[in-house]
Amino acid sequence: MDGVKEEIVTLLTMQGISLDSTIDYEVNGEPYSLTYGFIIDSYMGASEESKLVFLAALRKSQKAGEMGVEKFFEGMGQLLLMGSLSKKL
Repeated sequence: MDGVKEEIVTLLTMQGISLDSTIDYEVNGEPYSLTYGFIIDSYMGASEESKLVFLAALRKSQKAGEMGVEKFFEGMGQLLLMGSLSKKL
């Protein structure tokens, strides 16, 4: 596991959030669920600079407490879903 991903996993663990925890979405009446682990893995496939930006944003959200981290991952998952669904159109 690379250092950025390892730090992200540590931050989540400190917040009591499991990588297997899911976030549920509804898009056009269709239900979707993404795990924290899937969201992290998706963004860790990006460039090193993008990974560092992801980590910096997560650190900022951590300062808002657990709810900030959850909202951060909800938003990042939503971006993944929208990108994926727009490619299918």
